[in-house]
Amino acid sequence: MPYLRNPQLTDASQCLVIVVDLQEKLTAAIPQAEKLLSRSRLLLKGAQVLGIPILATEQYPQGLGVTVASISEFIDSPAAKKRFSSVEVLELPAAGEREDGRFRVILTGIEAHVCILQTAYDLQSLGYEVLLPVDAIESQNQIDRDVAFTRMSNAGMALTTVESILLECCETADHPEFKRISRLITGRE
Repeated sequence: MPYLRNPQLTDASQCLVIVVDLQEKLTAAIPQAEKLLSRSRLLLKGAQVLGIPILATEQYPQGLGVTVASISEFIDSPAAKKRFSSVEVLELPAAGEREDGRFRVILTGIEAHVCILQTAYDLQSLGYEVLLPVDAIESQNQIDRDVAFTRMSNAGMALTTVESILLECCETADHPEFKRISRLITGRE
């Protein structure tokens, strides 16, 4: 019997990444900022290797600062916004209307219970499947983060991790970029 991959498993050609508000002043208020930035960088490095497009937003950058330097190297020009959801300023079409066929969005950033949650629900309204790497999303308060993940999971969004996403996109050790992804994950690159 031929191998049939479960359609819930993703590959890089189906995905895009949205970096939500990883800005100087906002990140400074996050207790787990170092871990958040480290895992977000791993996700973005892996996305680049796998050819996954990366979009980004900044919440009111005049007051909250620009994207932190360790993240800004992965993004071209983040869209400034005042609305908490990132969807409007990114001008995303409905998932079924995308010419590139990408229908899964991986979110990274802050805060889980505000901008991530509202972006995720708006993406879902446009027909996107939302992947939430819990190790690359934070809030200032643990209870806000926990409740946000519960709400989003209950709404059918997938809780996952950065490593899981990257290896899922590879699918096999024979993938042309598996060795590079493996080196990124183990910190050897």
